[in-house]
Amino acid sequence: MHPNPTFRQTDRATALAMVRARSFGILTLSTEGAPLLSHVPFLLSESGKEADLHLVRSNPIARACAAPRPVTLAVSGPDGYVSPDWYGIEDQVPTWNYTAVHLIGTLHPRPVSELEPLLAAQSAAFEARIADKQPWTMDKMTAETKARFLRMILPFRLEIKEVQSTFKLGQNKPEEVRRAAADKLTEGFGNELQALARDMRTPPAAK
Repeated sequence: MHPNPTFRQTDRATALAMVRARSFGILTLSTEGAPLLSHVPFLLSESGKEADLHLVRSNPIARACAAPRPVTLAVSGPDGYVSPDWYGIEDQVPTWNYTAVHLIGTLHPRPVSELEPLLAAQSAAFEARIADKQPWTMDKMTAETKARFLRMILPFRLEIKEVQSTFKLGQNKPEEVRRAAADKLTEGFGNELQALARDMRTPPAAK
C-alpha cells in the first residue's frame, strides 16, 4: 500500500464496498521462489469477514493450500495518469491516481460438498447485476457437463484478518486543484477514468 498516510485513511466500510462492487481480484501466496498469483472472482460476506472463491484443481495455489495458508487478495479499482499541467498551478509532477484494497488473511480449503452451493451463489449474485436478463442457472447445463465442471474446481474461503486500502485521489492537493485535474482526467488514459474523476472530486471520508 502507498506509504503516504494521507491516501490510507479510508474507512473500512468504504473499502469493503469497493471490494464487494468489484468481486474480482488477484490472490497471492508467498513461496520460496516468486509469489504465486491467481486472478479470481469471489463473494464477500455481508460481515466483510470472509470471501468465498473457487480455484481450478491444477492451480498452484489450490495445490499449495490443501491446508490453511496465509494469503493476500488484492482488489483494484479505477486508475489513471494525472498530468501536472491539469492542476492549474506551477511546479507540479506527474502521478498516477488509483484505488486498491488488500484483504489479508488465511485461505481455507472447504469441503467439496460446498462447491455447488458456492457456484450457485456466485452466478446468482453476478447474474443479478445484469439488467433485463433472465438469470443463468446451473440447471441449464446437462448433467454430463455439470459433473465435468464440478470435478475441475475446488472451493475455498478467505478468512479476512486485516483490510488495507489506498485511495490515492489527490487528497494532498487543495480542493480546487484536485477538482481541476479531475475535470481533465478523461482526456488522458487509464481504467474507468470517469469513475476515478468522480472519486477525485469527492474522496471518501477518513476513518
